[in-house]
Amino acid sequence: MFAIVEILGQQMKVEADKEYFVHRLDSEEGSKVSFDNVLLTSDGSNTTVGAPNLSGAKVSATVLEHLKGDKVIVFKKKRRKGYKVKNGHRQYLSKIKIDSIAG
Repeated sequence: MFAIVEILGQQMKVEADKEYFVHRLDSEEGSKVSFDNVLLTSDGSNTTVGAPNLSGAKVSATVLEHLKGDKVIVFKKKRRKGYKVKNGHRQYLSKIKIDSIAG
């Protein structure tokens, strides 16, 4: 069974008992969170699509840890002008494990 869920503006296809990286959540590590904005659920033979979301459907997850993603290098250059700028960025992420999909 899988579901398509919107988590902090990001639409993700999630399955039960799998781990995912999402944008940083405001929850403590080890706490339970639930996502109500479920757009689609499917159990292999039965697919339910919401318009825009399903009422009564819920995905519950556990926050495993908070971490930073890999560094992304942003390099800007304009040729023949002597202009070069190098920046780096690391996104704040949360690692969650999907416990159950109801709906």
